[in-house]
Amino acid sequence: MDESIRINVDDTVLVEKCREGSSSAMETLIIKYQNRIYNVILKICGNPDDAVELTQDTFVKVIQNIDKFQGKSSFYTWAFRIAVNLTLNRCKRKVKLEFKSLDKSRYPESEEAKKDLKSFLEDKNVQDPADITANRELTKIIISAVMQLEDDSRAVVVLRDIEGMNYQQIAKTLEIKLGTVKSRLSRARKTLREILEAASQ
Repeated sequence: MDESIRINVDDTVLVEKCREGSSSAMETLIIKYQNRIYNVILKICGNPDDAVELTQDTFVKVIQNIDKFQGKSSFYTWAFRIAVNLTLNRCKRKVKLEFKSLDKSRYPESEEAKKDLKSFLEDKNVQDPADITANRELTKIIISAVMQLEDDSRAVVVLRDIEGMNYQQIAKTLEIKLGTVKSRLSRARKTLREILEAASQ
């Protein structure tokens, strides 16, 4: 079967074929979603090597649990939830050693970067951490700030402000209440602003 045709096959059909033991159907699902899953994991954990390993772990778990997929959500949402949960658990185990604080020696700030950061804080509400294009140093500052958030808060910020999920999708993915999503996101954005304001001093 032509690769482009295979990729466009409905996920429901592919999942059913996976349950019947089709390795090619599972391969198609992996090819279809591995890059999206990897990118989300990378934005949460911040480590490319960990992201590769967690992406592999995600699909291993998908394969092991495909018979438990009930179809109440899309296949991607189900796999996405597995990926996020695995990533958060990994982050908790690592105790955020790499990004516990904003290390100025690791991210040297030029006066230009500080100036751009101040402009960013004045012009925006820090609602889209992905929308940073001023310069490489500023990008590093923003990434470091996002990585300083608590694991659960960082996940909400990534899913909402970077992945563009709505509140209901986030609640379903993280298996939390809608109100929890909103309050957690509000606190995360407030903390993110405080971190960035301190970095701009």
